[in-house]
Amino acid sequence: MPVTIDKDPSKTWLVLPAAGIGSRMLADRPKQYLEMTVKDITKTVIEFTLDHLLAYSGVSAFHKIIVVVTKGDPYWQEISLARGYDKDDRIVVVDGGSERCYSVLNALLAIKELDDSMHSWVAVHDVARPCLSYADLDNLLLALHNYTDGGILATPVRDTMKRGVIDNDSAASKIEHANIDHSYIDHTVDRDQLWHALTPQMFPLHSLLNNLQQALSEGFEVTDEASAMEFVGAKPKLVNGRSDNLKITRPEDLKLAEFYLNSF
Repeated sequence: MPVTIDKDPSKTWLVLPAAGIGSRMLADRPKQYLEMTVKDITKTVIEFTLDHLLAYSGVSAFHKIIVVVTKGDPYWQEISLARGYDKDDRIVVVDGGSERCYSVLNALLAIKELDDSMHSWVAVHDVARPCLSYADLDNLLLALHNYTDGGILATPVRDTMKRGVIDNDSAASKIEHANIDHSYIDHTVDRDQLWHALTPQMFPLHSLLNNLQQALSEGFEVTDEASAMEFVGAKPKLVNGRSDNLKITRPEDLKLAEFYLNSF
C-alpha cells in the first residue's frame, strides 16, 4: 500500500492544458475559444472553465492555476487582456508542447521551479470540461487525503462495449477515412469494472513529474496523467463523478455542455 503523508491544502496546484487544436470540432479555431451562452452570458469555453475553477473555495482552494497555451496564442492573448487574466496573480501561463502530455510536463516543471515542497499536489483538468461540479471536486480532494498514489474522477461504463476491428483486406478499407466507416465488431467487452476516465486527475507533484518523465523517456504512450502513474505500478483511486462532466470533443458536445450549464 502507498505510504501516507499529510497534504498541505494551500499547495494544491491546478494545471489547465489549453494548447490543443481540437480538430474534431471542425471549427475555425481551437475548441477552447468557441463561445457558449449560459444564463444570458456569452463567453468562450476556456473562460467558463477558468472562471469556474478560480471561484472554487471548497475543501481546498487551489494555490494557483497553470494555464498552458501555445506560445504566442492570439486568442488567449486577446481574452487575457480583455478579462484581466494577465493581472491575476492566481494565474501562471506556461507554453504548451506538441502533445497534451508535453504540455502537462511543461506545467509540472514550472510548478517545481516555483514550489519544490515535497508535500505539494497537482490536479490536471481538461479545459474542454466546463461542467465540473464543485461537489465532485470536493469528493476527489477528500478521497485522496493521505493517499499518495492519487486518483481521478471517473464514471462507470453503462453501455454495452464492443471491440472493433478494421478489415484491411477489403476494398473499402483502402478508401480515405474508411477506418471510421468500415469497422466491424470483433467481440463484446465485459463492462464490469470499466470506467470512463474524467478529470481532474490529482497526484503528488513530484510523483507525477518523475513518473511522467520516466514514461515518456521509455516511449510509453501517455494518454492521461493516471496512465503515467500506472506505468510505474501505482494504483490511483477511481472516484465516482457525475456523467455530465463531459469533454467537448465534437460539434454536438458544445450545445450539450451549454444545456448542462444552463441547468445548473
